[in-house]
Amino acid sequence: MKKSVDLTNAVWTKSDYSNGSGANCVEVAFVDGFVAIRDSNDADDPTIKPTIVSEQDYRFFTRSIQEGQEGLLLP
Repeated sequence: MKKSVDLTNAVWTKSDYSNGSGANCVEVAFVDGFVAIRDSNDADDPTIKPTIVSEQDYRFFTRSIQEGQEGLLLP
């Protein structure tokens, strides 16, 4: 897998489930076949790197949750 993805011009999208208080805010950015995932609270901290996965892995993960694979969720 590609070891680095240039996020300089990434467009981050915040989850619709964000409660607006600054907590529980997941953001994603789609860049060159990869998906970067971060906590919006970490956005301004250059020492915290977002998690990077392939679009294929991200699609599989989100589809599995949508289809009710409860084993992917915290108990």
